[in-house]
Amino acid sequence: MKTKWHLGVKLKVAFFSETGNNQRYPRDFPNARTEVAWCLALDAPMCHLQHLPNERFDLGIVIIPKNNPIVDLNHIRSVCDNVAVMQEGPHWFFQDYTVEQQFHYYNTLVDADWVYCHNESDVNYFLGLGCKDVRVMRSLMITDGFNRREFGWSNSVMIGGNFVSWYGGFDSYIVASEIGYPMSAPSMGRKQKQEDAIEDIEYLPYMNWRDWLDTLGGFSIGVHLMRTHAAGTFAMNCGFHGTPCIGYKGLDTQEILHPLTTVEVGDLDGAKEIARKLKSQKFWDLCSDTILKRFEQNYTEEKWKENWRVTNG
Repeated sequence: MKTKWHLGVKLKVAFFSETGNNQRYPRDFPNARTEVAWCLALDAPMCHLQHLPNERFDLGIVIIPKNNPIVDLNHIRSVCDNVAVMQEGPHWFFQDYTVEQQFHYYNTLVDADWVYCHNESDVNYFLGLGCKDVRVMRSLMITDGFNRREFGWSNSVMIGGNFVSWYGGFDSYIVASEIGYPMSAPSMGRKQKQEDAIEDIEYLPYMNWRDWLDTLGGFSIGVHLMRTHAAGTFAMNCGFHGTPCIGYKGLDTQEILHPLTTVEVGDLDGAKEIARKLKSQKFWDLCSDTILKRFEQNYTEEKWKENWRVTNG
């Protein structure tokens, strides 16, 4: 039986993932990526997909593991009145599974009471699959204990990902090179060993999320031409600092926060033109001011909660 929700009534929500331990995260959790931030905003525990908690919830949100997509929603329903599935990765990712897994994933989606997706551009895809109710759950970052950078201009560029198709690192490298400033990049799990031989990129060691956000504040421009559209955390993290990020359309975080530096997928020529413009203090200031205003209007924790209430009211 589905719960009837009423305006002003706080929902009791839990997330379910393969890494859950049926507990709530502390506000100062050092690796508070998007799914952790959602839990913190909703005061929700991250529960295990198999070893269920000893309490009942109005809503269970299931994050299907990328590498093990076989999930039984009826098992989750034993402790939740409503069960939704959260998009994990780009909407097409499941098509790299075996045929059996693809159909199981599909049946899981259409069996859910509704589906949460990352971006407005994802909604019609899931509706087209046959999902009866599709809602956008915005990305979120918890900014407790963080300070925005105290300077406005530094000659440095952060490339958002490594040299694989998933991150589009080569696209970002070509565009970032147009600026002419020193370039850095994170060391992600898909990084290739040969990348260390690229002389004009300084690769940073892997770090937890809190250290990453502090480090990112030291760069004046971000470039992340990633065609793999999911949560869009790089564009959002840049947005917190007011750092212009050159990126592709299709990500809500990119389009909402960085309207002056967003291009169509594959438009490297347009991206290079923006890169050259960002060398102008006047244009950089315009971009940064726009970003900071839009972050406060859309991506603070309070604004996220407002959006959540509207989406789920």
